[in-house]
Amino acid sequence: MNDTEIMERVKKVISEVLGIDKDKIEVTDRFVEDLGAESVQSLELVAAFEEEFGIEMDEEKALEVKTVKDAVEFIKKYL
Repeated sequence: MNDTEIMERVKKVISEVLGIDKDKIEVTDRFVEDLGAESVQSLELVAAFEEEFGIEMDEEKALEVKTVKDAVEFIKKYL
């Protein structure tokens, strides 16, 4: 799976969990500051990424991820 495919799937998950139009999500967006994710939604995002990609992430480290691009890089480590 290449970076573009991962990015599209990450955006899809963010869109579903946060209710944001997928096309409005930018690679540099920060989850809390730009996309308005609250702490409970951050946990939902981690769970949704795990389900989408069929992986199990270190939840503590996953919650330290701040941007969409960082999420893609983080997920790549588990694929």
